[in-house]
Amino acid sequence: MTERLACFVTPGRSLAGATERVRLAEQLGYEAVFTTHIAGRDALMVLAAYASGTSSIKLGTGVVQALPRHPIALAQEAATLDEISGGRLILGIGPSHRVTMETWFGIPMDRPFSRMKEYVRILRSVFRTDGAEFDGEFYKAQFGFLGYGARKDLPVYLAALAPNMLRFAGAECDGVILWGCMPSYIREVVAPTVRAAATEAGRDPASVEIVAGIPAAVTGNPAAARESFRGEFFPYMTLPFYRRVIRGAGFAGEVDAFDRASAGDDFAGALAAISDRMLGHFAAIGTPEEVRAKIAEYREAGVTLPAVAPFSTGEGEAGSDATLRAAIGA
Repeated sequence: MTERLACFVTPGRSLAGATERVRLAEQLGYEAVFTTHIAGRDALMVLAAYASGTSSIKLGTGVVQALPRHPIALAQEAATLDEISGGRLILGIGPSHRVTMETWFGIPMDRPFSRMKEYVRILRSVFRTDGAEFDGEFYKAQFGFLGYGARKDLPVYLAALAPNMLRFAGAECDGVILWGCMPSYIREVVAPTVRAAATEAGRDPASVEIVAGIPAAVTGNPAAARESFRGEFFPYMTLPFYRRVIRGAGFAGEVDAFDRASAGDDFAGALAAISDRMLGHFAAIGTPEEVRAKIAEYREAGVTLPAVAPFSTGEGEAGSDATLRAAIGA
């Protein structure tokens, strides 16, 4: 029996090309495809396009920024997309980052954990009971569907890295979606925290999915692939949530070197601080066997649904397709 595997497919220049790649993933046997929500297309509408070109692969936001949408609005959008896709949606949400919320939207990024607790509880109520009455510190809601209803078990996954958010996900969500999260941190922090919280809440720990995005590239030139990925990962080295995880995974030296170089406006030095040692621990780069071995390492760390995220190595769509094929052993 083939082990469960998901992937990340986020459109670059071509939504049509990305939809073709999702079709390939479905044909290869991938269980789910996730897409991010960055400074480009809307993630929910991207998934609607993916739904139109597929029939069975699950469709997940990995993740959509919650705070710009009231939870009632997102619940309506999610329920509609779930209906369009034939009940295939996985709703992954997260608070995003201060620089994004405050710069793009002017939304204060204060107390994200408290905000997300209220947000999830309103979503859960709408999905399970077709309405919500809520009077919280951040959100108020008095809503009921008219002549309509959501799938009662529509899954809600939470982007979580810090212990409080991980505990809440284990206690009240269907899963956790991780990005920029290395196997050592998953093994030592994520998996035990989520499982303990689920147990304390009277839930089966195995019922809480742990999804991890794994940057991956099948290539005959690993050095060039690592150099390519350094550029992609550079912005994450500046974001507090990820920096704490990178330090906690045993790469404090890399963060300190990055900061010293950045303080001196040394871009090349900051890029070089993203060391081969760190990339070797984080990313799946090399032969098909090496890529599959890295995926197995994530599984052993506690990830229940690894999600391969092909990245550009200069080979375009052919390179991404080859990585999807190799990762699943096709």
